[in-house]
Amino acid sequence: MKASTPSPQRIALLGAGAWGSTLALLAQARGHWVQVWDRRKGWDLKEVVRGSDIIISAVSMAGVRPVVEAVRQVGIPPRAILVSATKGLDPLQLLTPAQIWAATFPTHPLVVLSGPNLAAEIRQGLPAAAVVASHNPEAAVQVQHALASERFRLYTSSDPLGVELGGILKNVIAIAVGVCDALQLGTNARAALVTRGLAEMIRVGSRLGARPETFNGLSGLGDLLATCHSPLSRNYRVGYGLGQGKPLGQVLAEIEGTAEGVYTAPVVVQIAAQHGIQVPITQEVHRLLQGQTTPAAALSRLMERQLTSE
Repeated sequence: MKASTPSPQRIALLGAGAWGSTLALLAQARGHWVQVWDRRKGWDLKEVVRGSDIIISAVSMAGVRPVVEAVRQVGIPPRAILVSATKGLDPLQLLTPAQIWAATFPTHPLVVLSGPNLAAEIRQGLPAAAVVASHNPEAAVQVQHALASERFRLYTSSDPLGVELGGILKNVIAIAVGVCDALQLGTNARAALVTRGLAEMIRVGSRLGARPETFNGLSGLGDLLATCHSPLSRNYRVGYGLGQGKPLGQVLAEIEGTAEGVYTAPVVVQIAAQHGIQVPITQEVHRLLQGQTTPAAALSRLMERQLTSE
């Protein structure tokens, strides 16, 4: 079924990185009036968000709090829908990006956009799909129709936390898979790592209040597969570089953009400790990122864990 042609809307896109620019192109292709804001260029935020029907935040995790505060200061239209498209966790209060937006703008509809979306492929016109999730079904549908096209299919969900956590947690697993491939451990090892990584994501998500079945969809398994199987993935490339024996600083310097899994891993370890959740893969990735172990030693610890049922 083709996406219906929506009425033109005013869309503010916060963040001019790879993902933000791609979302702007998708919105423009649908005939919307789009304004993009880049904090690094000192553009007028108040002018960008003024009169907006939809405000999409695609900044890095480190930029979420400053941008939320800046938006609060300039104000936004009372009926504007907020869309969070950031995949990370706040290290200060252990919150997701959407939770930070919701705390500051509790009366505004909030939608989470996530899925297996490698920006470079979408900009090439290759087909992709994603999920827009919200506790407000009308807001989710409005964003769905605003951005969906024949090349970008959007599904709605009523589990925004699950959709958001899927996109966040898979970045850490992708680092582990990159290490696995760099060590040339084979297809069996990769398949086991991805599968057990998904189980780890479900354990964390379920304990935090997300629906387990959400992780079997596009924003969970789908995003995990895309991120773990493509050299376009920054998180996979981090793991691959570490697996080659490169220091983390060198690996990050060679990657354009932010590999959120590097900063997500320690936050997930902290959350898991607070809630008593078993996250062995994430723990080994965290140790590796901190220089506390080697790829080979991390693998040995994972393989030597006590036998249990699946």
